[in-house]
Amino acid sequence: MLNTNPFAELSAMIDPTIMETYVILMALLVAGGTLFDIVHKRSAQYFFNNWQKSKANAKRQVSGAEKASVAVKTAIDGLTSAELGDCSTRRQLAHILTMYGFIAYTVTTAMMVFAYQDVATPAIVANLWYLGAFMVCAGGYWFWFFIRVDVSAEGHSPFRLMRADLFVVSLTLSTTLALVWAYTQFNGGASALWSVLTLILYIFATTILFASVPWSKFSHMFFKPAAALEKKMSEASGSRNNLPEPADRTNPAVRDSHSMELLKDAPLSMGLGIKREKPSHY
Repeated sequence: MLNTNPFAELSAMIDPTIMETYVILMALLVAGGTLFDIVHKRSAQYFFNNWQKSKANAKRQVSGAEKASVAVKTAIDGLTSAELGDCSTRRQLAHILTMYGFIAYTVTTAMMVFAYQDVATPAIVANLWYLGAFMVCAGGYWFWFFIRVDVSAEGHSPFRLMRADLFVVSLTLSTTLALVWAYTQFNGGASALWSVLTLILYIFATTILFASVPWSKFSHMFFKPAAALEKKMSEASGSRNNLPEPADRTNPAVRDSHSMELLKDAPLSMGLGIKREKPSHY
């Protein structure tokens, strides 16, 4: 099963051109939905204005070599989901599983649909398709049932659905149904009705995933790298994202000017505070 191309077997019932058209349509929905999201929420305008303000408030000029270094570090942090590791290693690992699984799954889907309908599919391509789908399921279900804040910290039911959950739910269901449908395609003893039913559900979940970009967190994957780069550049230039400089409490004059007497002699590091234990008081 793990070496087979389920789309090649499906071509016996459905014209490959229809499958190719569907994949192209999904890509257009992502592009169109992202552009709509940018225009509707004015995120590009906000980002550009914030970038210009940061440049105006810069305390120092960042050299070309330093810019390149910041860009490389930002890329590495994005590829390793480093920003999530600060709050939760589990969340970081779940994100990495889902991210790389989704990349492998989508790339190999396009390859199997466009390049390997009439010729034998290399085993590695099929293996990566199944591995990618399994990785998305592992990361998605791990996040859904054990890591989500409203479940792990607020005590809500894992089956409670909100619009913010649209992306992770549709993505996880899409890959789950992809695996179930591929199994029914491979298993000749499976009922043809089950194969058709799982295919319909798979197409429905996938369409929801790619058509709901303006209302889900799908487009965030395009915004986050740019936002992360802008943040690191503002830190390098000293503009600090247009925030005021933190108080220098090592300076006696600054420390003694504090309005609360108790905090004048307070240590700079006051311990873990609310991070001392996991938030689960529900």
